[in-house]
Amino acid sequence: MTQRFVGRPLLAFAAALCLALLPGCERSGGDAGQAIGVAKSTRIEAATRPVDAAYLLRDRLLAHDGAGFARLAVPANLHARLAIGWQDGRSRWPLDELPLDAKLPGMLATLQAPGADKALMKTFRQQFAGADRDIDQAIRTLAVFGGEYVQNDGDYTPEERAHIAQAIAALSGWGLRAPFADKARAQRFFTALTAAARRSGIDVKAGPAGFSALGMESSLKRLSPFLATLLAQLRQQYGLDIDASLRALKVTLLQQTGDAARLRLQYPLAGREIDAEVPAVRIDGHWYLADFVQRAEASLAASPGGTGGGKPAPP
Repeated sequence: MTQRFVGRPLLAFAAALCLALLPGCERSGGDAGQAIGVAKSTRIEAATRPVDAAYLLRDRLLAHDGAGFARLAVPANLHARLAIGWQDGRSRWPLDELPLDAKLPGMLATLQAPGADKALMKTFRQQFAGADRDIDQAIRTLAVFGGEYVQNDGDYTPEERAHIAQAIAALSGWGLRAPFADKARAQRFFTALTAAARRSGIDVKAGPAGFSALGMESSLKRLSPFLATLLAQLRQQYGLDIDASLRALKVTLLQQTGDAARLRLQYPLAGREIDAEVPAVRIDGHWYLADFVQRAEASLAASPGGTGGGKPAPP
């Protein structure tokens, strides 16, 4: 989480809970037919105002356009270097911005396995069905542990800690209300995700090397419908509407000094109002969210086969 625009604070807690409902993911390293639209790549101009650095990325997220998001989030020359970094295994940005990004190949492998939805439901019935009290306690523990991690980690700024604390409070409240122990909802959730994982066509048998073979552009295009399905299922089965949060985003320019600016982000999340500040930077005449640029650069500093140089995510 951090000042990673809206995406990471909104998704981190939710993804941790979803992985709890996918027990095979940790150990393995709409409905099924619902079509999730992904925007076709079009030429989109980079931001010419500080606030547009956030709004343009918000629009790409709403369009489920991961490749377009990556093009707008960083300058063109950095984007080109990131594409090379994907091929040689140094970078997986912008997947680094997702919570638990290192678990993504394992999650896809679990979901793509033959009979995955039946196997997941069997485990769900054994561990989660009807266990409302246990699930609630796990959510409370996750919220406390995640909050302590961020507060004690020296890599986070005071603004980042404030943003994360708000997101954790909102998402833990949602988690306590969500019907995670409901068998019918879990069945629909698993059925939709397994179908979306198979449709992605990403070969995860080779682990992260599958992303290298596809390259950044193709990988993000294939992943976008899967992530869109995940968000749709969180909304339909468990009441977390991240698209609504993105649509309601309000961005205000707080300060601009030369090529640096500070933005205020306000958005609703699971019934609470989030209020955060993020830095923006102007490069070659266009504005970008500074944290994205810094973490994208850091990911290229990793050795081939590494996991990137971004800031660690909270548990």
